[in-house]
Amino acid sequence: MLEGDLLSRISIDPNICFGKPCIRGHRIWVSLILDLLAGGETIESILEAYIGIEREDILACIAFAAKTIQDLYSQDGE
Repeated sequence: MLEGDLLSRISIDPNICFGKPCIRGHRIWVSLILDLLAGGETIESILEAYIGIEREDILACIAFAAKTIQDLYSQDGE
């Protein structure tokens, strides 16, 4: 799946979850998914715990984090 397709699964709406990035159509924060992964949870265990999200949603959270870091540290838009 292309990065743009993955990133379209993430939404930021100031009226939902205080404007924190969420999985589109859910009130599940990107940061929650990343925290779970960092804590050792597997994609499969997250999918079991959060019914309704898909593997691509979790990959989108990772892609969103990577893009955010790249943008943060890019020099002059490189």
